[in-house]
Amino acid sequence: MATAGTAADEARSEIRELAAARGHPTDNARLALARLERALEDGALQRTAFLAQAIADLQVALTQDEGQRLGGKSGEAARVILRAIVRGLDEA
Repeated sequence: MATAGTAADEARSEIRELAAARGHPTDNARLALARLERALEDGALQRTAFLAQAIADLQVALTQDEGQRLGGKSGEAARVILRAIVRGLDEA
């Protein structure tokens, strides 16, 4: 059952806005991920199995070695995973 209430609605809205913002997909994904993690920690949203897996996948896509610039495949992976997270927010 999805979390209800003002805090949940605000978190979902903010995450969606961050995901859709102009900018580099990895930057957007980092911002949206940080907001999602805060919402989960605060209890505004509940962690689902899908979100847990998607968060783990997104963290891998955003991982970079020292001196490595993210883009290309990482950017596309972040974009795809973030879209999936946005779709899954209604269940959280």
